[in-house]
Amino acid sequence: MADLWATIEAGRWFHALPPELGAQLKALAQPRTLAAGDWLFRRGDPPCGLYAVARGALSISGTAACGEQARTALLTLVEPPMWLGEIALFDGAERTHDAQAATACTVLHVPQAPLQAWLAAHPEHWQMLALLLTDKLRVCLMALEEHTLLPAPQRLARRLVRMAEGFDQWQPDGQGRQRWRRELDVSQEQLARMLGLSRQTTNQILQELQQAGCLQLRRGKMEVLDRQGLRDAGWPED
Repeated sequence: MADLWATIEAGRWFHALPPELGAQLKALAQPRTLAAGDWLFRRGDPPCGLYAVARGALSISGTAACGEQARTALLTLVEPPMWLGEIALFDGAERTHDAQAATACTVLHVPQAPLQAWLAAHPEHWQMLALLLTDKLRVCLMALEEHTLLPAPQRLARRLVRMAEGFDQWQPDGQGRQRWRRELDVSQEQLARMLGLSRQTTNQILQELQQAGCLQLRRGKMEVLDRQGLRDAGWPED
């Protein structure tokens, strides 16, 4: 458990928690291991608490009927040190989306009932849970704006930069530097689905980034070779 919590404690949100709340989350949490393809929860499931991703990745997706066929949208990949499940903690409603292990992964599960009971006795700590929720709301609003206004190459480059930065969820190091991941465990198919692009368009943009020396494409993953070059592709006006 210690190594799992070391990853979570390096996250920006958990690092900022009051000691009392952090200790309670650790006291309630239990590890759960998932094989690739296992479901953590499905849309419509009753609320079951909070989860922190300590290893691997979860895919968050939604499915809707389209004529006689069902279409699935991959919304995002949730990786360490991210948390999920807080929406249902607030409203007590059913799960809004599907969460599935994209790779073998380990999560830390904080059950709903004991956490809510503790928060009822310590209501001052609800604000920190609200910050977890509003942080994601900001990301969602930004993504909606970019989807409407930006061309596909910029949107793709920005998504890769944010993934490499862990969506700004890591606590900066001792020198105040932002953590940066060189290797991204995301396939071209996953990236295309997250951005609502065709596989052909996604491959064309990635090939251009590779030719520019920003990326090296590998089977099922990508390696960032030029951090600034990739950022310039996403934010050319900066």
